[in-house]
Amino acid sequence: MGQLNTKDLLVQVMDSSSFLLRPWTVDEYYQMAKTGILQPDEKVELIAGQIIRNMTPQGSFHAAAITRTNRLLNQPVQPRFLVRSQLPIQLDNRSEPEPDLALVKSDPLDYDDRHPKAEDVYLIIEIADSTLKTDLTLKKQVYTEAKIPDYWVLDLAKRQLYVYRQPTEGGYQEEQILSERQSIAPLFFPDFQVKIREMLRPIRVSENDG
Repeated sequence: MGQLNTKDLLVQVMDSSSFLLRPWTVDEYYQMAKTGILQPDEKVELIAGQIIRNMTPQGSFHAAAITRTNRLLNQPVQPRFLVRSQLPIQLDNRSEPEPDLALVKSDPLDYDDRHPKAEDVYLIIEIADSTLKTDLTLKKQVYTEAKIPDYWVLDLAKRQLYVYRQPTEGGYQEEQILSERQSIAPLFFPDFQVKIREMLRPIRVSENDG
């Protein structure tokens, strides 16, 4: 089976094939927010020209994993990079996702005057519970098309990490699935090892288990 393009993946994720999708631009996206069409508290992202709303409230399971991973990434390697959590990355004129975590180039203004662009990104991490299918299909395709060099998806249910590298027009050429017992370093910072288990909820061992 050949590599699906972004539009095909988007249609699959939205579970509909009976209509044509009208793509929106980043400028139109911001105009909707300015005029009140999109409310300030709405959890939305612009992905491949489509406004995607997260209908599932963020549970404590997901939020805690973001907190743990953020803490791990904010260890003493800075100021080599800046860690951003659930903030926009402008990939192109059709996509401005808000990944759970992103390692981007340090900026003296902390990106006060613009959002980071694809060329500013070292690593993107999505934390997946209810969003695993989207993260492994649609978002993976969008990130590979934007040439994001290092993309991780933390699967909370199966306690494993998907790692995607070497983006090409045909998709990521390097794909790994790592268990919680393993460690990994961001592609651009090989000296900075992250233990996958420390990104996950601790496993409680009862007294009867010895």
